[in-house]
Amino acid sequence: MQLLYTILIMLLVVSGTRITAQFIPLPLPLLQIVIGALLAVPALGLHVRLEPELFLLLFIPPLLFVDGWRMPKGQFRELRTPILVLAFALVFFTIVGAGYFIHWLLPQVPLAACFALAAVLSPTDAVAVSAITHGRLPRTLNNVLQGEALMNDASGLVAFKFAVAATLTGVFSLMDASFQFVLVAAGGVLVGVVLSYCFGRLRAWMIARGWEDPAPHVLMLLLLPFAAYVVAEHMGLSGILSAVAAGMMQSRLDLLPKQTTTRLLNRSVWTLLEFTFNGLIFLLLGLQLPDIVNAAFNGHQGEWSFVGWALACVLSTYAVLMVLRFVWVYVYWRISGAMRRWRGKPTRFAGQSRIALSAVITVGGVRGAVTLAGVMSLPLLLNNGQTFPERDLLILIAAGVILLSLLVASLVLPKILPLLPQDNAELRERELNRHRSQILESAIRCLEAVEERASDANSAVATAEVKAKLMSEYRELLVRTQGASEAGEVGENSEKQYAVEELEHRLRLDALRTQRKELYRMRKENLLDDDMLMEILRDLDIAEARLHKI
Repeated sequence: MQLLYTILIMLLVVSGTRITAQFIPLPLPLLQIVIGALLAVPALGLHVRLEPELFLLLFIPPLLFVDGWRMPKGQFRELRTPILVLAFALVFFTIVGAGYFIHWLLPQVPLAACFALAAVLSPTDAVAVSAITHGRLPRTLNNVLQGEALMNDASGLVAFKFAVAATLTGVFSLMDASFQFVLVAAGGVLVGVVLSYCFGRLRAWMIARGWEDPAPHVLMLLLLPFAAYVVAEHMGLSGILSAVAAGMMQSRLDLLPKQTTTRLLNRSVWTLLEFTFNGLIFLLLGLQLPDIVNAAFNGHQGEWSFVGWALACVLSTYAVLMVLRFVWVYVYWRISGAMRRWRGKPTRFAGQSRIALSAVITVGGVRGAVTLAGVMSLPLLLNNGQTFPERDLLILIAAGVILLSLLVASLVLPKILPLLPQDNAELRERELNRHRSQILESAIRCLEAVEERASDANSAVATAEVKAKLMSEYRELLVRTQGASEAGEVGENSEKQYAVEELEHRLRLDALRTQRKELYRMRKENLLDDDMLMEILRDLDIAEARLHKI
């Protein structure tokens, strides 16, 4: 019963923090960490023991799955070079640079253990950045940070596992580690893609046999990221990359026909799950802080001197991480811009300050849940039976870096963002309206092609009236999306016979499905990206749901 009460209290706190954040000028992640730390004080006594493996399995796969699902694939392809450079090359640059610095700072800790701490500090958390910026981050930079966070979770944790293994055994081979890394990463992606593809084929098979009840479809989709993670980990591959790949693959397979209700339910369920899990992650981080601090202080004489030394370790480690990240990003933008100019292509961020861009990406590299779960999984003992060197201090440094990165991002990002040009909302709206116009034209063509066959003259007249009414409505919408003046009032309020209402229902449904088919065709031919596809598709699904009076 105590576990049940704890879970209910945590869920209540997570929902309450969203409301409290409207009145307290703190980013939601920081507020949840602070409240978690307050709940863990002895007077309140809410204690939750964090099991790192359970934490990784329960929280990370679904969150990375939905991030991969929502990541615009066209933007990911366009930005693949900076994303992969940040997600892999920068991780190894950080491991080497920060690892040697930590070893210099803590000479009593073996170099491999220092590399392990640097590796677990490499993954970033794009969710926390979104909560801090409140959607004010330019779309391209947001996609870069999101794509980096999707990939560097895997690269950081895989490198962390190799470094921990080297610490335990005292044996490390760069050649073997590099080969194993490629194998683990590529294998994880393959497992996720295959499982997601098989799941899509299963859903299509169920729909073809009339099994369209949305509940089983949504439930199976909820289980897919866990299945991808568990299967990949069981095979010794990257479960995180498997979950990401499954999500990115599933966004293509979600465009199945006759799945309007399922898509609507999916969006609601995943929005709820994402909000709850993200809140629980930061709340759990706050709940762990007192235990982390107590464990690090245990056995040290002179508490205040230790506090100052530990704080200096956190500050210097974070500073080195930021310097390494800024240098890497700035040098990359310089080289990338020179290469694009040499090839006669315009630079990606023409006319923008490289220093401001590099500063946003640097400060936006907030550490979060994966760092906490990884560092908490450090073993207690080495293979020779000795205790893991300075394990509690390493955990304290990681927790301090997480908090400091959140605090610095919440203070600095709002100051830097005005230095960057914001997204052109009007241009995006015009492009969105252009795509809407194209699918509205397909609906009009569908209605024009309806044959007015009827058993008697009255039915033929009714069919012609319904067609004229619907075509008038669609033409009015088309005029609005093209920016022309609004058409006059459309529609009749007089009562129709049941047969006429049935005909109107059928024609409206045919028009909506024609628009959806046109939308799928445009996506298949890469005429629009996933973010616009999902926005227009959501409107069509809601219109069809209203038509069915759902």
